[in-house]
Amino acid sequence: MRSRLLFALLALTAATRVAAASATLTATVKDTKGAPVTDAVVSLIPLDSAAPAPIEPPGEIAQQTQEFLPYVTVVQAGTKVIFPNRDTVQHHVYSLSKAKKFELPLYNPGQKESLVFESTGLVTLGCNIHDWMIAYLLVVPTPWFAKTDEQGRATATAPAGRYRIEVWHPRLSAALAQEIALPAGETTARDFSLT
Repeated sequence: MRSRLLFALLALTAATRVAAASATLTATVKDTKGAPVTDAVVSLIPLDSAAPAPIEPPGEIAQQTQEFLPYVTVVQAGTKVIFPNRDTVQHHVYSLSKAKKFELPLYNPGQKESLVFESTGLVTLGCNIHDWMIAYLLVVPTPWFAKTDEQGRATATAPAGRYRIEVWHPRLSAALAQEIALPAGETTARDFSLT
């Protein structure tokens, strides 16, 4: 009984230290007219240490109503992405992108395929049958990322430290980047504008 109590106290102390050592970034992304931008990816790339290996659950990009859902997905390099066909027709998903060239030949409604994305970069997805279908998969070197909501806001929590913030969106020709120090136990806000 006494050892369980001691173990519980040690675990609580460790959890409290981890929570106190973390920092939060709140990013707001707007267009040139000041309107919020949805589906922008905000990632925190550590400058003083290596990012940990992926522990995220698999990503998912579904085919539904002859569209890819979601339109933008972000995963850490080394993560598996599942491609379920929730549609009533066959799909033939492919990418010719430098980060990952692949082809998932015709597969039926109800079936799913999966791939691991090892290399960082942008993967543009298409369907060989339905030319209008397009989606973007951004593979980043970090587990600390978020996607903006309808208000153009994204929140990412990471260990306190120095980072390079990268903001990517399909409308950008190159990611926006800046360095930042995130203090432990604090929330830092940054605003970005797509040009």
